[in-house]
Amino acid sequence: MWFKDTGVSTPPPPSDLSKPLEPGLYIVATPIGNLGDITLRAIDTLRRCAVIACEDTRVTGRLLNHCGIGTRMQRYDDHASEALRDRLVEQAVSEPVALVSDAGTPLVSDPGYRLVRAAREAGVAVTSIPGACAAIVGLTLSGLPNDRFVFAGFLPVKDKARRDALEDVAAINATLIFYETGPRRVRSRDAMADIWPARDIAVARELTKLHEDCRTGPASALADHYRAHPPKGEIVLLVGPPSPQAVAADPDALLREALADLTPSKAAARVAKATGLDRQDLYARAVSLKSP
Repeated sequence: MWFKDTGVSTPPPPSDLSKPLEPGLYIVATPIGNLGDITLRAIDTLRRCAVIACEDTRVTGRLLNHCGIGTRMQRYDDHASEALRDRLVEQAVSEPVALVSDAGTPLVSDPGYRLVRAAREAGVAVTSIPGACAAIVGLTLSGLPNDRFVFAGFLPVKDKARRDALEDVAAINATLIFYETGPRRVRSRDAMADIWPARDIAVARELTKLHEDCRTGPASALADHYRAHPPKGEIVLLVGPPSPQAVAADPDALLREALADLTPSKAAARVAKATGLDRQDLYARAVSLKSP
């Protein structure tokens, strides 16, 4: 049925399984927790592909069993060889090949882009079958501004590298989205609280599952809750944008005020926390302002 004014149609009926799927690479999004979130189009595509390239055959196998899909699987993860990638691309020239991740949309913080790039270079048709994405689900639950957002993937493991990564995006006037694991979440939250003491942070976990949870507030206010209830699994961490006052603030005026009783290094650190601006740039400016 067509809606005359909008041009939007109802979902098409299931494809004729007797008609083969066109050759190419099909990027298929899978559920991030609730298996009921897989789309009809994804099920149809996975059934008719010749092979499914996946991170872990055990994880994808559970989804295929749930959907009654018997398509052959091929492990393809971050450690896959170039030879395997070339074989998948060669197969996609004459047969439909699917690419999935363990959960969510492939290529969002996973290595699948190399396969897509190789397929495009070989002239293979690439089709994306959209579906769930943890970053977007977390954003919609957080209550943080969503008119502008930046996805920054997984944070580094080491403390200094993590802080450097956070400071690289500190000046961006947008909601920031990160992936993190339960055991490292406390260190990441503490680093965020140190860099952005006045900005709201959201912790989204168990997304789409029975115990889905999303809490938003200053990092310090969330600390007590998560010390008593340590989160497990992968988590979406979001940081709200700086306040309009901080964005509009004159950094030179703030630096001059801080330099009245602080060294250039400490003055730069204080203004960086208040504005989200790059601390090294502020330090250079503070030194210049301090010079006679």
